[in-house]
Amino acid sequence: MTRTTTPPLKIEAALAPVSRLNEYYELCKPRVVMLIVFTAIVGMFMAVPGLPPLAALLWGTIGISLQAASAAAVNQIIDREIDARMKRTCGRPLVTGSLTLTHSIAFATALGLAGFMVLWFLVNPLTAVLTQLTLVGYAGVYTLFLKRATPQNIVIGGASGAAPPVLGWAAVTGTIDPHALILFLIIFIWTPPHFWALAIERREEYAKVGVPMLPVTHGVEYTATQVLLYTFLLIAVTILPFAVGMSGWLYLIAALLLGGRFLQLAIQLKFRPRKGLPMKTFGFSIVYLMAIFTALLVDHYLGALF
Repeated sequence: MTRTTTPPLKIEAALAPVSRLNEYYELCKPRVVMLIVFTAIVGMFMAVPGLPPLAALLWGTIGISLQAASAAAVNQIIDREIDARMKRTCGRPLVTGSLTLTHSIAFATALGLAGFMVLWFLVNPLTAVLTQLTLVGYAGVYTLFLKRATPQNIVIGGASGAAPPVLGWAAVTGTIDPHALILFLIIFIWTPPHFWALAIERREEYAKVGVPMLPVTHGVEYTATQVLLYTFLLIAVTILPFAVGMSGWLYLIAALLLGGRFLQLAIQLKFRPRKGLPMKTFGFSIVYLMAIFTALLVDHYLGALF
């Protein structure tokens, strides 16, 4: 019996399309986009007492996801030279050459246009316009200008990252509600301590590429102080949903417990710094935001039930 084997070149050819799809997937910063979309979906559910309309939930999620992925791709296109010189980002598709600049631009443009069309025609024009402004704010204003211009880049640019709950709310109601702005404020205040913890860990890399992150321009100790102050402010802001009757005791208890842990890490970062603590704080900050929004969602429905 003759045994046949597949030549290595044919195996590589068969795997090439899968590999290329994975590179486009990585160009979209999937983990970041998932967090963005999650907060947008929570905004959709928080916008109504019951369940949001299925069409608004489905098409709103798709449209916001496409726009967020487009913004992430544009960010990598603009930052490709910086990414090539930083350990955390040197494996990105545009840096390694697995994707060309032309293909990446075409891909980002297609995603952005598709997302805008979905939101405009299948959701509502307000959500389409707000999402487009968010894309321009992150990919254009923050990445192209603020990131390279001021150590307060992440504070000012944080407005774009804080917008998803407002977008989700608008997708369901067609309005900008004060309660949605509270969700915006939570993410807006969360962004500086979240990102500055990472910047402390990567300060030498940022200094090498000339990006004026706060630890580079003002030092680690000053940045740790700012992380601590913003954490205090964050705890105060996360009480607002309870204070205005938007959420109940279940949410408040979760917010205080999560805030207490974040504050503990921020105090250690300021007064008892040690190796690995900045990344530990950064990692917890991601879990914190997901847990806060999960608590909002759970309380929204359990509170109505009981």
